[in-house]
Formats: sequence, C-alpha cells, structure tokens
Amino acid sequence: MKTNLIEHLWYFFLRVVTYSVVIVVGYILFDIIRHGIPALSWEFLTEAPRRSGAEGGIFPAIVGTFYLVVGTIVIALPLGIGSAIYLSEYATQNRFTEIIRLAIVTLAGVPSIVFGLFGLGLFVLFLKFGASILAGSLTLACMVLPTVIVASEEALRAVPRAFRDASLALGATKWETIRTNVLPYSMSGMITGAILGIGRAAGETAPILLTVAAFFLPKLPKSIFDQVMALPYHLYILATQHPEADKVLPLQYGTALVLLLLVLGLSIGVIFIRIHFRKKYRW
Repeated sequence: MKTNLIEHLWYFFLRVVTYSVVIVVGYILFDIIRHGIPALSWEFLTEAPRRSGAEGGIFPAIVGTFYLVVGTIVIALPLGIGSAIYLSEYATQNRFTEIIRLAIVTLAGVPSIVFGLFGLGLFVLFLKFGASILAGSLTLACMVLPTVIVASEEALRAVPRAFRDASLALGATKWETIRTNVLPYSMSGMITGAILGIGRAAGETAPILLTVAAFFLPKLPKSIFDQVMALPYHLYILATQHPEADKVLPLQYGTALVLLLLVLGLSIGVIFIRIHFRKKYRW
C-alpha cells in the first residue's frame, strides 16, 4: 500500500512538472506570436533596416542567418557523421576512445561564448578570415559538432549487428557494409542531430557577435568573406542596446517571430527528409 502511494505521488509530481514545462513554453510562444504578428508586413520582411534598425525591415538579417545556418550544417554534418562512423565502426574500443567520447560530451556543454572566443582567435585573427560568414560558420560548426557526433554515433549503434555480419559474410568490404547496410538505416537518427544543430546554430548570439555579425549593415553579402547581419544579434541590439528600445518593441517581437519561423521552416524540411529515410529503410 505504501509503495503504491509513493509511486502515485511520483507519477503526479512528474506529471505536474511536464505540464508546467509545456505551459511555460506555450505561453512564451503565444506571447511572441501575439505581439509579433502585428509587426509582420511585406516591408518588414523584404526591406533593409533604416535608422539603425528603428525603421524598415530585416531582410539582410534573414539572409545572413540563413547563410550562417546552411554554412554550419554543410561543415558540421559531414565532419560529425565521419567522426561518428570512425568511432563506432573503425576505432578500437579502449580507454583512448572512451577519453575521446568524454571530451566530445564535455564540449557539448561548453558555453557558447567560449566557442566565440575560440573562433575569434583561430578563424578571425590567426587564419585571417576576418569577421566573415566563413569564420562565423566554422565557429558555429565547432559548437554544434559534438551534438552531431553523439546523435550520429547513437544512430549507428542502433543498427543491429546482424546487418553488418550478413554483409561481411557475403564478401562485402568494411566500407561497402557501412555504406549499404548501416548508413541508410541510421540516417534518420543522424538527421535528428542535424535538427538539434540547426536550432542551436540559428539561435546563438555570442559566437556570431565575435566572428561575423554586424550591428548595422543594410546590404547583402557578396562572398563568404563578408560580414552579415543576423537575426539573433539584431534582436539583441534592438532589445538591449538600441537608444529607442521602448519604441521598437514591436520590431523586437517581429524579429523573434521571424527567427522562430526560419528555424521551424528549416527543421520541417529536415524532418521530411528524416521521414523519407524512415519509410524507405525499415528493419
């Protein structure tokens, strides 16, 4: 009787915590949507900012954020998947690989400002890329790389060992086995890591503040060595540094809503790709 009571209390407690988190997140989304929709207009989405962002639109910031996110995924995804394949399929499972995995998990929890300082020192100053899309994308890629590696390795481990053994027994090489019998069935899990990376890369301010973001640059970039405006940094400026912060409150909410929609759109596109792989490759 006592055990059942404790179990019911724990169940009730976890239920309350879960519902509380959902309510808080729902309220935040509702507040952003309620205040952000009135600010959305064709001018707001397609024009360049004026008067340091107090007027006009956010089109350069939208384009800059899109470039940074795409650049981050293009860099981080191949490196992350390649590292996961090596650790899961090729590396000898010993103390050294355990240390590497521990280092990867530790890097996933490093504050983003540390990655920003790392990117500033390595990509901006040492490699002389300057404050640019390339430096920003490389910095963000380093930041999301641990997440991609961990998610990809877990997806590879989820594929049954029998798939590998059957392929090797038929005379296939190690790489042929991985390419045809492992990767297709683990791709949906790897894409989950990409989704998590997209969300973090698009929403970070500290790394791009030191490596790529411009306060006011109402023009589109022409190369990967140009600076860009970005939605997270633009929102930060409007909310905390702008001399007319109280007057541009609708623009703050509008920018936040556009950032959410951009991340949601990219994530939905990746989710459809994941669904495609799940339907095509089942076991």
